[in-house]
Amino acid sequence: MENKWIRAAVPALLIHCSIGTVYCWSTFKEAIGEQIGMSKGALGWAFSLAIFFLGMSAAFAGKIVELNIHKSSLISCICFTTGMIGTGLTIQFLKGLPALILIYLFYGCIMGVGLGIGYLTPVKTLMLWFKDNKGLATGISIMGFGLAKAIATPIMEFLQGRFGISMMFIILGVAYFGMMLAGHFLLKKPEGWVESKATNNSFKASSMFKNKTFIGIWLIFYINIHCGLMLISYEKQFLNSTFAGLAALAMITAIVPSVTAVCNALGRIGYSTISDKLKDRSTIYVIIFISCIAICLLTFAVPFGPLVILLLMIVNLGYGGGFSTLPALLDSRFGMENISKIHGLALSAWAIAGITGNNLSEIILSHTNDNYSIIIITAAGLYAVALIICLLLVKEKKSSFQASSNKEVEVYGPPEEM
Repeated sequence: MENKWIRAAVPALLIHCSIGTVYCWSTFKEAIGEQIGMSKGALGWAFSLAIFFLGMSAAFAGKIVELNIHKSSLISCICFTTGMIGTGLTIQFLKGLPALILIYLFYGCIMGVGLGIGYLTPVKTLMLWFKDNKGLATGISIMGFGLAKAIATPIMEFLQGRFGISMMFIILGVAYFGMMLAGHFLLKKPEGWVESKATNNSFKASSMFKNKTFIGIWLIFYINIHCGLMLISYEKQFLNSTFAGLAALAMITAIVPSVTAVCNALGRIGYSTISDKLKDRSTIYVIIFISCIAICLLTFAVPFGPLVILLLMIVNLGYGGGFSTLPALLDSRFGMENISKIHGLALSAWAIAGITGNNLSEIILSHTNDNYSIIIITAAGLYAVALIICLLLVKEKKSSFQASSNKEVEVYGPPEEM
């Protein structure tokens, strides 16, 4: 059947709901550390490597994705599930430093490549099928990436309790192979859309980093992810610190992560869908940054427990919305012809933020005697910087070329020399 749901939305969800489980890291990282006899600090680099390779593989795989989504979806399926199963087998048979190195390889590098290529693969296809609602289209897919944590966390906890941590990875690796392979076979671009090899080969990645608008988009995307990870990656610790001594602490730490995961997913579908109704999609980032600055300052000024929960909810909404609005924003500035390559280059910001975000929080805590308020006020300052960049470099100016409502054009023309 040839329709946008079967050929675009469903396969995108199958792929993104599989690879999005990378954000379940906190669910099993302690169990892995105990099993192989390594510290949480050393093991944490496996997650950082996964995010780094996600962003960098997306940046370098744009040309492959642009010309052949079936090749890229198959590569993603093989790499991601090999990483999952390889991690499980490593935990089962090895301990100490050899196990840690192989977990870096399987979970960090190999699975990270599968993440990046898989994340990028369905996006252009969705935008082609949902031509009049590109924000909604990317929101559907990228919502799956965010919702994966809420769906997979209870499943992972059940499998860990029933079969152990190593078998959890192996069972899920097999299950995700089936889901991603189904997505691989279903995914298809609309009839009549043919990618130009000449256009693909003529694209120069370096030219984008001479374009002020692209640099502005890259920076606000980076800061949004960096600040999000500063706060989201320490979600459990924020709750433990804020509600320490309360009888309801266990219930709060069990319920709130599911609530924030839902907020992450709602931000992905909500903000991107709203962007379809706006004259300038960058307005979504203005809304995200203002709301995050406001809640950070309020939480810092008024140490009231429920505000911390509200902070985590609003940050998750903006974190997810920043991801889902990005492809349509790039399309509004540079057109559809090279969108996979340009989107991939922008995702390199995710790679850098994956290393700097949670590690900056770690540095702050180690130098302030675990003062979580300093993390909040630091995030507020960075969100303010992002807001200024957005208004100066990304916000559409009246003098910009206007896109035709019926044609795909490069709104900002060729990359501008700085």
